Amino acid sequence: MKKTSTYVLPAEGGLGDEPLLAVDNLHVEFRTRAGIVRAVNGVSYTVGPGETLAVLGESGSGKSVTAQAIMGILDMPPAVIPKGEIRFKGTNLLQLSEEARTQVRGQRIAMIFQDALSALNPVFTVGWQISEMFRVHRGMSKREGMMKAVELMDRVRIPAARQRVNDYPHQFSGGMRQRIMIAMSIALDPEVLIADEPTTALDVTVQAQIMELLAELQRESQMGLILITHDLGVVADVADKIAVMYAGRIVEHAPVHDIYRAPAHPYTKGLLESIPRVDHKGQDLYAIKGLPPNLLNLPAGCAFHPRCPFRQDNCVTDVPPLYEISGTRSSACHYWREVLDGDR
Repeated sequence: MKKTSTYVLPAEGGLGDEPLLAVDNLHVEFRTRAGIVRAVNGVSYTVGPGETLAVLGESGSGKSVTAQAIMGILDMPPAVIPKGEIRFKGTNLLQLSEEARTQVRGQRIAMIFQDALSALNPVFTVGWQISEMFRVHRGMSKREGMMKAVELMDRVRIPAARQRVNDYPHQFSGGMRQRIMIAMSIALDPEVLIADEPTTALDVTVQAQIMELLAELQRESQMGLILITHDLGVVADVADKIAVMYAGRIVEHAPVHDIYRAPAHPYTKGLLESIPRVDHKGQDLYAIKGLPPNLLNLPAGCAFHPRCPFRQDNCVTDVPPLYEISGTRSSACHYWREVLDGDR
């Protein structure tokens, strides 16, 4: 793709008719010796100011690869983006040079990575790592940067921040490390924040605290939030809309309450039915049969058909488009009406 050599950051505020962030027909492939891995196949979604989009799906569904493409941190090669657009306030990020892309990454669009212990450098203090954002992007001195680091640690509610700013990552609990990652991601007041599995490996109480913290930070700044997860229970109270991914495609997109009330795709329905419920005590937990497909060799037709209880003959041969159910809802299932009615 053609790269432009210069880039002026879009102004704060007005967006006109453009969403804050728009992913449009994005395709990402990994060209390996074994063949072409089609990790993302025509993904489209938008995020507005103050809006939370939850992206759900099993491991390997393309959630994180889409996020990495947005951030511009895919290793290329082996990754290739053969088609699609990623527009931030109307500017296609895929048309920018790497130098221009760095002006967006971290400053305007930031990301919280799912494994805080791996993402943090073990040989530098947390204060040094947080303050680096200000030294590199704002030209602050070391002392000024450390003062900002303490402020951010206070903001994400790390106790005794002034005393702990010189501690190393291994000296913090998992929940506190995740708060440090959040502090780093919001340091430059980004307009879009991508949280990739921010509650992985945390206990339920800490998960709730992290989600509450993200919601509070979003209310303060009106940033757009993309929450990547495989856990439907995590997003119920925080998301405005949900995009469900399977085998590199979005198979259902809807407001959060519509998804929970009546899913319109068999995969979404299976995910919801697999959530433990207190009123089903003593009953077997539902599980979706089979395994996700090999992205090197996707099945013909609907990729979900080998596992689908609603499968008909045409599901094996015809790839379903993303049918529009309403102005805010769509489903990539030939038989979405039957799914809504619950007729297996």
